Amino acid sequence: MANIRELRTKRTKLGADARAIMALAESEGRSMTPEEEVRFDKFMEERDGVDRTIERAEKLEEGDRDDAALEDLERGGTRGGDEAMGALRAYVLGGRSVLTERQARALNASHDPEGGFLNAPQQFVQELLKGVDDMVAIRRLATVQQLTQAESLGVPTLDTDFNDADWTSEVATGSQDDAMRLGKRELRPNPLAKQVRVSRKLMRTSVISPEVLVRQRMEYKFGTTAEKAYMTGDGNKKPLGLFTASPDGIPTSRDIDVSTSGTGFVNVAAGNAADDLITAKYTLKGAYHKNARWLFHRFMIASVRKLKDGQGNYVWRAGLSTDQPDTILDLPFLMSEFAPATFGDGDYVGLLGDFSYYWIAEALQFEVQRLNELYATSNQVGFIGRMEADGMPVLAEAFVRLQSNDVVP
Repeated sequence: MANIRELRTKRTKLGADARAIMALAESEGRSMTPEEEVRFDKFMEERDGVDRTIERAEKLEEGDRDDAALEDLERGGTRGGDEAMGALRAYVLGGRSVLTERQARALNASHDPEGGFLNAPQQFVQELLKGVDDMVAIRRLATVQQLTQAESLGVPTLDTDFNDADWTSEVATGSQDDAMRLGKRELRPNPLAKQVRVSRKLMRTSVISPEVLVRQRMEYKFGTTAEKAYMTGDGNKKPLGLFTASPDGIPTSRDIDVSTSGTGFVNVAAGNAADDLITAKYTLKGAYHKNARWLFHRFMIASVRKLKDGQGNYVWRAGLSTDQPDTILDLPFLMSEFAPATFGDGDYVGLLGDFSYYWIAEALQFEVQRLNELYATSNQVGFIGRMEADGMPVLAEAFVRLQSNDVVP
């Protein structure tokens, strides 16, 4: 695997190459030519690939909890030898139908779909083949409060402030002001749970530790379940999401229309969408810009990259170094698989805000309990994952939500 520093250097160069193409078109007061757009998209696609590689490399470096499992792998030898290795490769490439009877015997350990192929030769399975984990971002940026004794978290709110001070004389006190009103938001952690059982035979014979695998995947799945609720939860025994209109979170008064086409993407041809994003940026008070981020699904990002403002300048700009991220109207953005991905008329398509004003209350951080005896009669070991959390936006003015408004070009 390439050194992470080298990958970041490559990422920076690809961003600079893409930015150079865009800058040339801007300096000549024109749009990019079809050939330039192809080269631009090629650079950006390659850079996105480097981003994914960096993310995987960083996850491996942070995998301290996997050390014990890897040590087990190192002590386990290469069970099955060359014959089992060849059989496993044949299975991965062609499926069970291409295996000879001898190869099938070499790989079979109980029921293959339920985990038997974890018993493959060690040198082939030090990395589990699985889909790319979707990025979990909201909790990382939110304000997380840990509850140790109380059942809920009360958040005091300033619903109505004083009026402006009075210009008066040296000895006067100004008029009496009774306008201030306080309110309260309450976060009450709700339970999440999942149960998995693993056969004792698989626990005993598998090269990859089933317990480590179960714990890792539970951790990720609990994270994504919470992340989805932080995005779109309705607040009923679950968090209140950013994309759920509510007077208790972000009301509809914080919504801004964005011109979209019937296909659900930003309507570049209509020429209004870039202006709509500018309106959204400055609907958010300047005090929040320092920590503000856009939040979009990758489908939306694909369209936003092509938008220009009234002077013909692209609103999206590539970061020119590793400590300067890509920006939209000079503000960084998050790309999440759990942000809205279907953009019909009236649907929410994105958001801009300071996510430190999304509060999360946790009464029980994620934990996994191992049950050795409960399923002894079925020769299994049980694992129960648990977590208790709630979340909600606590300050509406720290967010601006973007709503689709279909415009026919």
